[in-house]
Formats: sequence, C-alpha cells, structure tokens
Amino acid sequence: MEFDDMKKIWDKQNNQPLYVLDEAALHNRIDSKKRKTRHITNISELLSIVVNLTVGGMILGVTLYGSGNVYLYILAAWMLTVAAILAVIRVRRIGAQAKFDRSILGDLDHTLATASYQVRLSGMLRWNVVPVAVLITLGVWNSGKGFGLAVGIVAFFAITWYASGWEHNYYKRRRREVEALKKMVLSE
Repeated sequence: MEFDDMKKIWDKQNNQPLYVLDEAALHNRIDSKKRKTRHITNISELLSIVVNLTVGGMILGVTLYGSGNVYLYILAAWMLTVAAILAVIRVRRIGAQAKFDRSILGDLDHTLATASYQVRLSGMLRWNVVPVAVLITLGVWNSGKGFGLAVGIVAFFAITWYASGWEHNYYKRRRREVEALKKMVLSE
C-alpha cells in the first residue's frame, strides 16, 4: 500500500491512528501468565502444607517419646495448625476459580486474583518464620543445648527472612505485571 493510500485511510479515521489488537496473541499471553501463576501457587501451597505436616508431625512424635519440651509441643501444634489453615484456604481458592468466565477479561481477572493470592500467601508464610524461629530457639535454649546453637538458629532464620522478602517482592512484581496488562487491555 502506498503512502498516499495510508494517509487517506488515516484522514478518514478523523486523524486518529488505527490500532489493531491481535486477540489470539493477547489471549495466549494471558493464558500463559495464568498457567504460570497457578502453577507457582499450587507448588507453594502444596509444598507448605506437606512441609508443615511432616515437620510438625515429626516434632510431635520426637517430643512425645523424648524430651517433653513444652516449646516443641507448641511448635508442633503451630505447624500442624498452619498446614490445616493452608489446606482450607487452598480448597476455597480452587472452589472460587469457577466464578471466572472463559473470556480474555475473565482469564485476566482470574490471573490477577491468583497473583494477588500468591502475594498474600508469600507474606503469610514469611511472617510464619517469626513464630517458628522463636519457638525453635526457645526449644533449643530450654533443652540446654547452649547459647552458640541458639545464635546459629537465629542467624539461619534471619537469612530465611531476608530470602523470603526477596521471594515476596518477586510475587508483587509479577502481580504488578498482570495489573499493567489488565490496564492495557481495558484501555484498548
């Protein structure tokens, strides 16, 4: 098409440039983000549930047949409770997925809801480090293992806190990407 023909078409559009949105490519991009977000969320939830159940159960078993350290009983109860709460939240999240329609905007809303949930989940799991660290440190201190081990545990959990902050910020950036994509779609 010649330049003059393009100019005529542009003039016919009231001097507004004509934009074409490739809906198939956009839907594929949204679907890809939705799958990735859902996959990361599923792995995070399942891993957190399994780890809390396993470690909480092991601590409870060792404490029942061993030291009887009250802090370790509390830690086991805390971890098993966190696992139960995460399981309930997971079931509710999966049940709520049916409310989103199968359109570009519906998939985008679904992706945004899952990304927002992942941010809340990572924040909750980050704050979960604090009571776990305190209870483990008190349990070690109560069992007479020594000051050096308690300091080592605190240092380990400080590094864990820092790493979980990095992870939390990663999820917040991913949510902002989805929000920007939604804003772009709504502006078109």
